[in-house]
Parts: sequence; structure tokens; C-alpha cells
Amino acid sequence: MPDHSLLLQIVRVALDVPLRHLFDYRLPDHEQLSTADIGYRVCVPFGQRQKVGIIVELAAASELPLAQLKPVTAVLRDVPRLPAAWFHLTEFCAAYYHAPLGQVMLSTLPTGLRSLAPVKARARRQAIPQTLAQQAPALTLEQEAALRAMAEGAGGFCAYLLHGVTGSGKTEVYLRLIERTLAAGQQSLLLVPEINLTPQLEARLTARFPNAGLVSLHSELGDAARGRNWRAALTGGARIVLGTRLAVFVPLPELGLIVVDEEHDSSFKQQDGIRYSARDLAVFRARDSHIPIVLGSATPSLESWANATGTDGGGRYRLLSLQQRAVEGARLPLVRTIDTRVDKPEEGLSRALLVAIEERLERAEQSLVFLNRRGYAPVLACPACGWTSHCHRCAANLVLHLADHCLRCHHCGFEARVPMHCPTCGNQDISAFGRGTQRIEAALTERFPEARILRVDRDSASSRRQWEALVARIEGGEADILVGTQMLAKGHDFPKLTLVGAIAPDAALFAADWRAPERLFAQLMQVAGRAGRAERPGEMLLQTQFPDHPLYDAVVRHDYQAFAAAQLRERQQAGFPPYTYQAMLRAEAPRMTDALCFLAAARGCPLPKEEPLVTFYDPVPMRLSRRASLERGQLLVESSSRRTLQRFLGHWVTQLDAIKSPSRLRWHLEVDPFEF
Repeated sequence: MPDHSLLLQIVRVALDVPLRHLFDYRLPDHEQLSTADIGYRVCVPFGQRQKVGIIVELAAASELPLAQLKPVTAVLRDVPRLPAAWFHLTEFCAAYYHAPLGQVMLSTLPTGLRSLAPVKARARRQAIPQTLAQQAPALTLEQEAALRAMAEGAGGFCAYLLHGVTGSGKTEVYLRLIERTLAAGQQSLLLVPEINLTPQLEARLTARFPNAGLVSLHSELGDAARGRNWRAALTGGARIVLGTRLAVFVPLPELGLIVVDEEHDSSFKQQDGIRYSARDLAVFRARDSHIPIVLGSATPSLESWANATGTDGGGRYRLLSLQQRAVEGARLPLVRTIDTRVDKPEEGLSRALLVAIEERLERAEQSLVFLNRRGYAPVLACPACGWTSHCHRCAANLVLHLADHCLRCHHCGFEARVPMHCPTCGNQDISAFGRGTQRIEAALTERFPEARILRVDRDSASSRRQWEALVARIEGGEADILVGTQMLAKGHDFPKLTLVGAIAPDAALFAADWRAPERLFAQLMQVAGRAGRAERPGEMLLQTQFPDHPLYDAVVRHDYQAFAAAQLRERQQAGFPPYTYQAMLRAEAPRMTDALCFLAAARGCPLPKEEPLVTFYDPVPMRLSRRASLERGQLLVESSSRRTLQRFLGHWVTQLDAIKSPSRLRWHLEVDPFEF
């Protein structure tokens, strides 16, 4: 019998370039490959440089003559080849989000594996001490019921939506499932939305499973550490992988369980480059691998809730509920609204909130003032001539950061010195308008001079090391009053924290983005859940001008189900997801005219047969119409059928590539857009 592998002289390679096809190379005379080599990395010439690619296919012929093909420089076998399941996932990602396959594949690899430059070894992070396995706490009846339901459904793919109120013990359910998975000789993947949520989980996982080879994967790891952990996952040495968004792609040859914690969180959606949803890809990966996936949240995304309750005709997920807190004696916090039309705040703080903070200080308990706006004030302005601290690169104001003595744009990062007088008229009486966390911190310091006040936001905790230091201070009782943003809203257990004050939430009630109410409800429920986690009762005071608003009423009653039902009814009536499927084409250029002209040309592309089932909206400027000196526009496309929309997008993208546009114009397509 002839050896057909010798006839496969063409190596089809995926490269990290913005082109939608693979690249053919020929084998050098000294090299022989077979289909068993698919998945290895290769070094190949590309233009005047050498690039790292991935073998996707071996072929006997190419569209180009064999003599015109450049030879493969080297086959890299320093790590095991990428498995078939990884190919399925990356190919699905590229197809669904209409991104170049090579860019998807290479972007999932650690830097050291996609670059020819040597990776400098960095100092290893201090490992979490290995200890004897901790004794697992007793389960509540609800936790037992959830685990029993998952055990009954074992043996293949099933998506479970674990709806658990804050403090109900969702993490303990995850740990019991991981324990089962380890006992079955399989690996587990646990995804979290933010790096700041990893330290506590790392500690709990390591204490419970000290010999499981836990590894973490997130952006703050150095290149060398990330490469080591990725290889440990690929080779099977790591039995538990804890990671943020990009970890959904890590190859795991014996994967048996996926958990997505805080599944509703917007951080699971990539907002630049390849705009994928890690949560949705995790569901695809579980289905493709025939394994269970658990999506956990106190405030599930409305898409997941619809999938679990069948309100969109689906019932694709199985709903499991934890409605009671796991710690004996712990109760959900009492939530009260403060009508700021009556109790008018001074420096953003109502009298009722100040009294409640004072009571906690007397009882040696901790309070949290929650404001999801960092900096000292959103804008600096001159009352004489109307000048405002506007960013010259963005359609936004420069935020006053008094602690750093600067004005800073939160969109492009531009910084400027705080002026001594108005740059336009010379008036020295310029004022800060609005409030951020720094201004609230200053007001609390003046009101409670003896209190230890700690501000926790992206300015005070810009790295994981700083974050861990702040958490240690809070847990050690070194702070009486916390002033924080959404960084403190979820995943943290501070036993002495009994009061949360939420200030200035009303703007989201009337935002142009129809997802804003969902995000606001989730934020308020999550931050309320920080209070009263132990035996001490908790309370949240919610300052608002609209105390009778239905959203706040649902927060007061801790009634996610009523809120979700109302929101889904509104979305169904308005024709919003999950009842329709959307894609957003965005363009940015030095001139808005160029961006909108490109979008108009895109709207005018010839449509395939399903034209009546695809709806175009008009090209319009984005809400943040200019960012980093580029004007930005968008065009929304919608269909009642996901399949129809996908077929159309596949046809449309090829036409978009052919549209002639200014050289400095950039565009991208986002499927299932999250922000408008």
C-alpha cells in the first residue's frame, strides 16, 4: 500500500494577520508530516519576516504551483499539538463572530508561543501555601437539592443556571462539583469576570484541593508564568484552571466541567479586537465536549434567564435556585430608599445615611458608600464664561482627579494639569461639578475625622498587588468606612460590613442604552449583598429622587424574578434581544463624514435572498462620537432568526472587505453587541 502521508506536501497554516484565509506552504525536503501533526506550531516566512503559525491542514495540492510556495522554516514541537476540541472552539468563534481564523487561533496562545522573540523569565509569584485539605462545610438543603439535580443529569451536556442570592453558597456548590470531577479523573475550568475575584477563589480551591495542580490564567500574569500555566493545562498536569475571559480557550484534554461565575457580568464580553462572549463560547464548548456547564449569578443575564425559564420559547437551560443565605443566622439585608427630594444630600450624602454610618462607627462595624464614578468630580467648569474641562481627543469631559492634581480622560487616558484659572476668560473661581469617589472620601473625612476611611477604585487599586493589600486591610479591620465603585460590588465577604449606602444611581434609569436598567439592578443587588454576610444584620440605604420606581421596588423586595419578568415583557414588546438577534457595524475615521459614508455604503450592499428577514437601521454617530481623535459611527442590523442573521453576515463581510474607504478608516463587526 502506498504511504499517502508522503503525498501531503502542502501545509495549510493559520497566521495572525487580518486576512480571512489560510496560507499554503510546502514541506522542505528533509521534513515529513502526517495528519497526526495537525495542531503543531510552525515557523514560516511571511513577507520579509518570520512568523509563528499553526498547522490547520495538510493537502496534496494548492491553488498555486508547488514551486511558487515558500517552504516551512521549522516545525515547533516544544509543546504538544493543539487538540481537536480546541480547533472546534476557535473555528466556531471565528465563524460566529466573523473574524479571521488565524487571528482567533493565535490570539488565544500565550505570548511566548506566538512569538519568535525569546521570552524573558520573570520572577515567579509567591505561591499560595499548600495545606491539608480543609473539611467541607455542611450543605444547606438547597445546596444538596442543586447538587442532587446535577448528579441526576450527569453523563453529557447540560447547561445549569444556578440562581443564588448573595451569600447563598454558590461557590460551595462549585467546589463540590469540582470534587466530583477530580474524582472522575477529569479537569475543571472555572471562569470569573475580573482578576480581583481570583485571590479568594485561589485560596479556597488550594485549601480544598491542595494536590490538584491549580493554575490561574489572567492578564496580570507575566509571560513566563502564563506560558507555564497554559502548558500545565494542555499536558493535563493542571486539573483545575481558574481564569478570566481569555481562559475559555485554554486547551484541556480531559475537561469534564465548566463553571462561569457571575455569568451576567459584562466583563465576559471582549470589547476590542475579536469581540467574543466568553460565557457564550463556554456554553458552546460544553456542548461540543458533551460535559455539564454551570452558569452562576445572583442576578442572571436576561438572556440566560429566558433560556432557563422558557420565556422565549426555549427552556434550554435547567434552573436551580438558592434563595437562602448559607451561613446560619445570616439574612438578606434590609433595603430602604432615601427620598433625596426630602432629605437633601450635602456633598452627596443624605442625613439618614450619615446617621446610619455614625451608628456603625459606634458599634465598631464597617460601612460602604457605593458610587460607580471614580475621580473627584466629573467636570471642572467656569461659571463666568461656561468653559468646561473638555477632552480635545474625545467627546467627553476630563475628570478632575484632585489626589493626583490632574484632569484625566477615562476614555483615551489623556492627562492635563489642573488650571489655576479659566483658560478662556482668566476667572480664578473655577468649580468642580458633580461627585466622584475622591470627593465623597473628602466629605466623609471632614464629617468623621476620627474614622479610618479607605477608598477602593481603579485609581487606588490599579494592580492585583494593590487590590490584595486593600482587601487585607479591610478584612483586618483597618478601615471603618469604605468608599468604592463596582470593584467592591461582588464576590467579597467582609464579616464586619453591615451597611451599604448607594448614592447617585438615578442616571441609569433614563439612559439611552436599553440594557442600562439590567446593569443597574445587578449592581444594586450585588452591592447590597455585601452587607450582613455573617450573623450581623445588614442594611442598604438607596438615595434616589424616584423612590417609587419599579426597579427600586424590586431591589427593596430582593425580587429578581419580578424584575426579570417585567424587563423581558418590555423587550418582547420592543423587539429587543433575546427576542431578536443583532449585529453592529462600527466605523471610525478622522472625519465623521467618512465613517458615515462607509456605513451608508455598507447599508447599500446587495442583499441575499433573505433580505425581508434582515432589518437595517440608519447609520448614526455613536453615543461617544469621538474617542482618541477618531470620529465614530455605527449601523445596527437585526433579524428575528439567528440563523438568518448569520447567513447574511457571512455574505455581508465579504462585501465590506471590498468597499473602498480612506486609508485611516477602521471598521469592525460586533455580533450580539452589548453596548450601544
